[in-house]
Amino acid sequence: GGQPGAPVAAAAALWAAAAAVLAVGVPGAGAVPQAELLRAAHTARLAGLHRAEAAALRVVRALRAARARHDGHRLADLVAGLRELLLTSGLLAASDPDPALVGTARRSYRPGGSLKVHGVCREPVISATGYGGVVTHVLADDGRWFSVSDVKPGGPARARGAATATVALGSGSLDHAQLSRGGLLISGATLSPDGRLGAGKGVRATPVTGLSWTSGPLARLFSRPLAQAAAAQLAQGEDPERAGPQAGELIGCDVVVVGAAEDHLLARELTPHGADSEGLLIRLVPANGHPDLAHAANFRKLASRPGLRLRVVGRLDPDRAATLRPLAVGPVPDGTATLLLPPEWAGHADLGYDRLEGAHFPPPGELPPVEGPTVLPPDPVAEAPLWRLRRLVEVAVSGGRRAAAEPARDGDRASGAAALRRSGFRTAADLADALAAEADRRGRDVFGRTQQADPDGYARVWLSAAVYLSGTERALVEATWQGPAAA
Repeated sequence: GGQPGAPVAAAAALWAAAAAVLAVGVPGAGAVPQAELLRAAHTARLAGLHRAEAAALRVVRALRAARARHDGHRLADLVAGLRELLLTSGLLAASDPDPALVGTARRSYRPGGSLKVHGVCREPVISATGYGGVVTHVLADDGRWFSVSDVKPGGPARARGAATATVALGSGSLDHAQLSRGGLLISGATLSPDGRLGAGKGVRATPVTGLSWTSGPLARLFSRPLAQAAAAQLAQGEDPERAGPQAGELIGCDVVVVGAAEDHLLARELTPHGADSEGLLIRLVPANGHPDLAHAANFRKLASRPGLRLRVVGRLDPDRAATLRPLAVGPVPDGTATLLLPPEWAGHADLGYDRLEGAHFPPPGELPPVEGPTVLPPDPVAEAPLWRLRRLVEVAVSGGRRAAAEPARDGDRASGAAALRRSGFRTAADLADALAAEADRRGRDVFGRTQQADPDGYARVWLSAAVYLSGTERALVEATWQGPAAA
């Protein structure tokens, strides 16, 4: 930025635009509030406030999706975006010098030198906005995750067809199915901030023989206990730079299927030394429920085979108790009571693309009976009375200030706050009270007419509630990965 005060002024303008959106909520956040937010985002970029600018653009995208009622629109994404935007711009407007708040410019792709990567699995992508395709996740020798994506307009049919699309990197002789079971030696690699490998002019890529999930850096993926791997991922928190459906690291583990409930599988971690009955009990949930993809059919096949032992690669779900969304499965290394996959699958099945058949499973008689508990402990995130505060925080965004004031008017507030207090969530009760009261506060203009009180005070109270909520929910999720002993 030019003037020394430019970043503070730009942050204050972003805060004001975000507070205005929060006051009117989704129904009122049409073209004008969006344009104000985009103008403030542009000023933030000129002032070098990259993280705040990115948060503002996320909010505008989420608002448009909410107003257009896109299938994939999640209110939780809009709430998270507004929380991040208000938090970042509020701290910057108070001239907080923390460099993490400033963020880094999204240089499209930076040179990454030469790189050897090994394919791990493919993930079909169907976006709410009509895009479809594939992302292939690869692992470098040093344990860093990268991805190669091919996502274009086209929806579910494009996602299915992209299973064997040619990889647009260097040589162009390899398709995504081959890359997910092979490797690449890349020179002049270009990387985006969220780990995508780009296909620039100087990129050269030579196919190399793939590694199985039991050797080299791929085997290391399965060497950490689940509790440790999950704790490390949750500790990174929500890095807005890596926000996105296909961003971030995957987790590997060996499990035994113990049962099924609704759309998900229950599985227990196989521990290297202990008895099978002692491992952490987790939920496995389909990464994508779209009927055109193979996830749901594969899950049904796995669900009907308790006692089956699997090696799993998946993405941690940060919003649910001990939940993993598997992208691919393979046989456990000792080969007992596990999958029998065709040689051309090179040791793993991509759950979104490869369809598991009866021949891929051991005969039912060979599956050992399941030991230990097969019922999950209650999900503290879903069960905790915190849902009352979550509902208020979300209603404030989906319906605006007037909707958040409703409980203050109809006397429902006291019962909700009382339920929170009874269960020990006193801070949550205080925040719910304060949010409803602030939403209902009226000012008077010089003629004595009532008007909405200032949006700043309301935005501050909403932000306090939203920050408390996300911190508490994350702590509850972290505890579920440590097993019942830690809880």
